[in-house]
This record gives sequence, structure tokens and C-alpha cells, in this order.
Amino acid sequence: MTDYDKIDAWVDAHFDEEVHFLQELVRVPTDTPPGNNAPHAERTAQLLQTFGLEAEKYPVPQAEVQAHGLQSITNLIVRRRYGEGPTIALNAHGDVVPPGEGWTHDPYGGEVVDGRIYGRAAAVSKSDFASFTFALRALESLRARLKGGVELHFTYDEEFGGELGPGWLLSHKLTKPDLLIAAGFSYEVVTAHNGCLQLEVTVHGKMAHAAIPDSGVDALQAAVRILGALYALNALYRRVTSSVAGITHPYLNVGRIEGGTNTNVVPGKVVFKLDRRMIPEEQPAVVEAAIRETIQDVAAQCPGITVEIRRLLLAKSMKPLPGNKPLVDAIRQHGQAVFGQPIPARGTPLYTDVRLYAEAGIPGVIYGAGPRTVLESNAKRADERLELEDLRRATKVIARALLDLLS
Repeated sequence: MTDYDKIDAWVDAHFDEEVHFLQELVRVPTDTPPGNNAPHAERTAQLLQTFGLEAEKYPVPQAEVQAHGLQSITNLIVRRRYGEGPTIALNAHGDVVPPGEGWTHDPYGGEVVDGRIYGRAAAVSKSDFASFTFALRALESLRARLKGGVELHFTYDEEFGGELGPGWLLSHKLTKPDLLIAAGFSYEVVTAHNGCLQLEVTVHGKMAHAAIPDSGVDALQAAVRILGALYALNALYRRVTSSVAGITHPYLNVGRIEGGTNTNVVPGKVVFKLDRRMIPEEQPAVVEAAIRETIQDVAAQCPGITVEIRRLLLAKSMKPLPGNKPLVDAIRQHGQAVFGQPIPARGTPLYTDVRLYAEAGIPGVIYGAGPRTVLESNAKRADERLELEDLRRATKVIARALLDLLS
């Protein structure tokens, strides 16, 4: 048997244990908001300890957590050192959006039905808590002479931008790996992704009784005009194309709006939140200035209306760093061997907290236990699920790639 065969055999022999590990992780909710994520970190650390893996716990100070609108965050690092050589970090995030409606399976049940595991974060990205942990264990089962080391980074701030997750670990100099593999969501090796700007816009008018509307200033009518101008920008954005395969053009979405007090009252205030995806070629400062100008220009045409614009998130695009080639080559090679199909390397229109590693000069890729496409996983929708065979195969690919990179 080759070492690759031995890795595959180990993963197969311990796969029921890996599935159980993932089920335990799914059963501890990490809805963000509200973002009470420390209990999940504690449970993860307990489970890791049963495998002989000691997790260093790094609680983020409460004041910082609350300032970001969350309740608790404890980030975890497991360090395994084998000798002189590169340190490869494996990062996955445990926080996730709330389940929402429409589920036919318990979102925190971790049910296995017809070869799939169901639950919030079963696919993105508690699955890669499992794939990364068991890939590390499979690698160490070889008892091979390795050069370098592996770190597991399990963090809890991806949904709000990552600044209190990987960003916090990096800024506090708690880690500085040489290479990074981050949680994936497709068969592809992702080397680049979009950036994201999120703004909260508050439109102020003057509340009044609906029977005498002229005594007020309708904030909703003004908001409708502003929204129309913003959505019209999408026609222009379609003309701006990216040179990165897998990424098309910028786009803008308004995901939340609220305002008014009652049906018989002229609304005096409306608040909406927008999401602007930026392709890698765009400059975030220029994008933000243009959107602010659009909003303010329309507001200026509405007598009695004022606006406040607050930045909620600025996530820069992830661009490929030259040093990521060994990662890309190893994963593509073993991905094709295990999955029996070519594994492309390309960009994605999503944004992730992986960009924070790239900004720190750490070459990385996104790869892990995912379906062929994000859509197939129902990520961020009801009945999120993962094919267990995808989990099994991704675990083998990561362990094989680690062996190549550390041998």
C-alpha cells in the first residue's frame, strides 16, 4: 500500500466516527445573530481532546464582541509541529446564519437520511471542522517523517466579516502560518473571491397623521426614490466584467428594510441595508464613495429629507498570491484521483474571511467538504445538507495534500 492508500483506508475505517463528530457540532446552535458562539467552541475543544488534540482557547474580550453586535466568541487553535518546515493552517468557521423557515428536518438534529446529513452549518462550514480534524488525524496515523506543521483554526466571526475571527488571531500575532486551506463549498479549488460592502441607510422625514399628510415629510417615498436609483446601478455594473474565471460583474442588493409606525401614519423614518459585491479589480474606497454620492444626490432632491449612511462591513476581495501554487497543484491532483473528475481552480462571487489571511501575506485557497455547487447544499436556506461521500472524499484529498506539502 502507498501512503495515499493508507490515508484512504484510515479515513474509511474512522468515517462513522467523523460523521458522529459532525453531528455533535451541528447540535450546538451558533446562530449569528445573536452570535453566542463560545459554547460551541467549548464543545469543539472537548471533542478534540478525546482525539488527543489540545485546543488553545482565545476568548475575544466582551466589549469588542458586543461592539460588533454579537454575544460571545472564543476562537480555537490546535498546533501540531513535526519538524522544520512550513506551517499549514486549516481554517473553518463555526458561526452561521439562523435557520429561518421551511425546514423538513431539525436544523440542529444532524439527521442522516439517504446518505446525507442535514442541519444548519452541516455544509458551510462545520463540515470542515470534521474534514480538517480527520485529515490531520489520518496524516498522523502514518507516523511518517514530516517537515513543518499543521494548525487547525476554528473561528467564529465569518458571518459578520471575520475581524473577530481570523482577523483577531492575526492582529494579536497568535498565529502566522505559511500556507492556508480554508473551508470550502464546492468541488473547485477557489483562489479568489469578491469583496463586499454593506451599508445601513437611514432616511429621515417627518411623521404626521395620514389624514393631514402635507404636515409631514414621507420618508418612505424618499426611500423608494433612493432605492430606485441604487437598483438602476445594476444595469451599469453588468458592463463591468472581471478577468477572474468564476466571477462575472459587480452587483447590488438591498436585503432588509423597515420603517414607519402604523398604517395611518406618514412614516418619519425608514432604514434599509444594502450589500454591494465588488469584483477583485475594483477599489473599495471608490465603490463606497460612488454609492454614497448616489444616495445623497437623490436625498437632496427630496425637500425635508435627510440621510445617514453607516458602513456595516467592508470585506476586501481575495486575490491569488503567487505562493499558493503548491496548494492548488496538490489539491487538484488528489481531487482528481479521489473524485475521478478534473478539479478546476477559479474564483467565486461569494466573500469569505479568508481574505484576511491573504491581506496578511499568507497564500491560501478555499477547499473542503462541499457539493459540486453551493446551490446543491442549500447553504443559508432550509434543509441545508451535505452528501456524506463528499465529506469522506474531501477528507482524503486534504490529508493527501498535507502529506505532499509536508514530506
